Amino acid sequence: MEEKKENGVAAMAACYQRFDPAAYLQYNYTPPRADFDRKDSIVPWKLACLHRAFNEVHSLLLRVLLLFSLLFPGDVSGELLVDIGSGPTLYQVLSGCEVFDKVLLTDFLEVNRQELRHWLQDEGGCNLDWTPYLQHVCKLEGRRPSDWTKKAAKLRQVITDILPIDVHRPQPLARDALPSVGADCLVSCFCLESVSPDLAAFTRALGHIGRLLRPGGHLLLIGALGESYYFGGPGVKIPVVPLNEAQVCDSLKESGYTLIRLEVYTLPQDMRVGVDDVTGVFFAKARKD
Repeated sequence: MEEKKENGVAAMAACYQRFDPAAYLQYNYTPPRADFDRKDSIVPWKLACLHRAFNEVHSLLLRVLLLFSLLFPGDVSGELLVDIGSGPTLYQVLSGCEVFDKVLLTDFLEVNRQELRHWLQDEGGCNLDWTPYLQHVCKLEGRRPSDWTKKAAKLRQVITDILPIDVHRPQPLARDALPSVGADCLVSCFCLESVSPDLAAFTRALGHIGRLLRPGGHLLLIGALGESYYFGGPGVKIPVVPLNEAQVCDSLKESGYTLIRLEVYTLPQDMRVGVDDVTGVFFAKARKD
C-alpha cells in the first residue's frame, strides 16, 4: 500500500517536469478569466473572497475589543502568512500582505520559484503584468488604483523568502523554515488537488500542511470543483482530483480543521476556455483545531 502511494505521488511529480509558467499564466490569468470589468469573472471572485477573509473580521475585532477588551477568536491575523504552492502567481497574498508582518511563498517547482523571484527582485522578465491585480485589490481596500505602487512595495517588503515545498511529505518545508510555534495563517490556491493522485492523497496533504500551522491558526483554501485535468503548458495535460463540496468539507474535518465558511463559484460557459474541465471553484475558510 505504501509503495502504491509513493508511485502515485512520483507519477504526479513527473507530470510537472514540463510545466510552463508562461503558458499557465496566459491560460488562467488573462481575460476572460481575469476580466476586472466583469463581476462574474473568476479572478475578481477569488480576490474578493481573500479580501473579505483578511478584512471582514478586523472590523468585528475592533468592535469586540472596544466592547469587551477580548481577543476575537475568528481573527485572521498574526505575524507570519505562508502561501502553500504559490505556483507562478502572486494574487493570493495581495490582501494578506497588509495584515501580516511576514509572507513566505513556496512551490515545488524551481521554474515557478524563479518566476516569483523575477517579480520580487523587480528585475523584469515576468510572464504576467500584475499591475491590474494590484490596482483591483487597492479598489477593494477602498484605496485609489494609483496606490498600486505602494502595495507592490509593501508586498516586496514583507515577502521574506521563496522556498521549495513538498506537500506529500509529513514535513513539507525544511525544519528551520518556520518558527517552532508555526505559521499564523496558510493560504493555498489550486495546489493540493492538482498535485495529488487521488482523494486520499489530497486529504493527507491537508494534514501535512496543517503541521505548519499553529493551533487556532487559519487556512484559506481555494480549489477546483469537478476538475479532472488542466493544461500546464502546450500538450502538458495534468490530472486533478475531481472534488465536490462534500469531499472538501470531509477532508478538512478529517485533517483537523474546523470549517468556518465555504463559498462556491460556478464557471460561466465562456470561462470554460478549453484549458481544463473545471466546473466550479470553492473558497474555504477554516481554523486548525
